[in-house]
Amino acid sequence: PAWDKLMKEFEGHASALVVDVDCTAAGKSLCDEVGVKGFPTIKYGDPNNMEDYKGGRDFDALSKFAKDNLGPKCGPDNLDLCDDDKKKQIEKFMALPIADLKAKITEQDDASAAADKELEELLKGLQKQYEEATKAKDKKKEDIKEAGLGLMKSVAAYRKNVKNEL
Repeated sequence: PAWDKLMKEFEGHASALVVDVDCTAAGKSLCDEVGVKGFPTIKYGDPNNMEDYKGGRDFDALSKFAKDNLGPKCGPDNLDLCDDDKKKQIEKFMALPIADLKAKITEQDDASAAADKELEELLKGLQKQYEEATKAKDKKKEDIKEAGLGLMKSVAAYRKNVKNEL
């Protein structure tokens, strides 16, 4: 409902577009292209360089973020919105032959994918360690229980009650 309300608020906006895409049907190729991995996912920014939204999901948070962040951004079409460093970077990229630019894009995309894969492998290792540690903890607790902890507590409570009755 908050997203639908936001789409209505930005309907017909001159420089910002708020839409939803069904990533399980006709929109699947678009979702794959911009890196949607789970649902719901909110992306924003330049259509050629979408970023993940990490803010609140209620209408007020979405609306504030959209008003503050949607619209024209620094880029080849909007150099007037760029600082000097970004302008120099854009000029450098514009001067590259398209084949070189595409090669650099592929190189950076590959580096980004490698970073994702590295993290995924780390998480798998951590998950395995967690599962092993949990099993070890459960075994220790079972051993402690089998060694009579519950009976010890019962005897202590019994003795306390018997002592109080005398």
